[in-house]
Amino acid sequence: MIKNWKIGASVLLASFIALAGCGSGESTSGSSNEGSEGGKTYKVGISQYVEHPSLDEATKGFQAALKDKGLDVDYDIQNAQADQTNSQTIATNLVGDGVDLIFANATPSAQSALNATKDIPIVFTSVTDPIGASLVKSFEDPGANITGTTDTHPDAIPNTVKFIADNIEGNKVGMVYNAGEQNSVAQVDLVKKAMEGTDLEIVEATVSNTNEVKQATESLVGKVDSIYIITDNTVVSALETVIAVASDEDIPLFVGELDSVKRGGFAAYGFDYYDIGYEAGEMAADILTGKKKVEEVPVQYPKKLKLQLNAKAAEDMGIEIKDEWKEEAEIIE
Repeated sequence: MIKNWKIGASVLLASFIALAGCGSGESTSGSSNEGSEGGKTYKVGISQYVEHPSLDEATKGFQAALKDKGLDVDYDIQNAQADQTNSQTIATNLVGDGVDLIFANATPSAQSALNATKDIPIVFTSVTDPIGASLVKSFEDPGANITGTTDTHPDAIPNTVKFIADNIEGNKVGMVYNAGEQNSVAQVDLVKKAMEGTDLEIVEATVSNTNEVKQATESLVGKVDSIYIITDNTVVSALETVIAVASDEDIPLFVGELDSVKRGGFAAYGFDYYDIGYEAGEMAADILTGKKKVEEVPVQYPKKLKLQLNAKAAEDMGIEIKDEWKEEAEIIE
C-alpha cells in the first residue's frame, strides 16, 4: 500500500475530477532530497490496473527510485480496479492534466496510456509481453514514447515447467487465467512451448473476473495433478480462493511471482516486483531530467531470479520438501 504521503489541496481537487468513473485514486507529493534538478517539481501520473501485492510493490519501488535520484515529484495515483474502461479514462485524464510522465503498472494500463498520448513519456512495469501487446517494436529499440520493465524473466516459465515435470507425480497441470488479458495468453503459450518434449498437459479454466476464480479452480479438482497460476492480474487478485482449493484438495500450487508464494502458493521461480518497479523508476528519472530520451531507453528484463518455496503451503498441500530442493531454493515459513 502507498502510505503517509502529503496530499496537496490543488492536486486533491484534480484527483477528484479524474476519479469520475475511474475506480479509485489518490494524489500524493513526494519530498525531494537536496540537489534535485534545479528545484523543479515534476508531475507524474501513476495508472495501476488493479490493487494486489505485486503491483503495489512495483509502485512503491518506482517512487523509491525517484526519491533516491533526488527528484521532487507530485504524484497523481489512480487505480482502475481491473476495469479496462476505467483504465482508459484514467489515462485520458492524466494526459489532460498535462503530467510530465505516466507510470503504467500492468499491461492494460500501459496500452491505455499509449492510446491516450503519443507525446508524454510513458514508463511501464509488470508487462509480460510488451511486443505482443503492441507497446514497443523491440526491447532494444522501443520506439515512440514508451519503454519500461517486463515481469517475465526468460527462464522463469521453463524452470517452473521443468520442476513440475521432474518432481510432481502426474502430468495434468491446471491453469486458471483471464483469456481477455493479453499478458496471460502470452504466458500460457510460453508454458505450452516449455512443455514440448515432456509428458505434461495443460487443463485450462478461463475466467473474466475475480468472482469466477473460485468456481474455475474447483472445476479442476479431480482433473489435474498440480496447478500453475501465472501472473494474471484477475486471478492473482483472488489468489486466496485458489490457495484454499489447492490446500483442501492436496494439489501442489505453483505461482508466477514471489509475492504469491508469501500469500500461500507452494513455489515460484520469481523476483521481487519492488525491484522491477525500482528499475522503471530509474528509467523515469533519466527521462524526466533529460539525460535520456524515452525512445532511447531499452526495455529491461528482471535482473534477479530465484526459486522460493513456502514450507507451510507445502504441508497444507501434502508436499514433502526434498533435501535437494533446499540446496537451490529459499524456504519461507
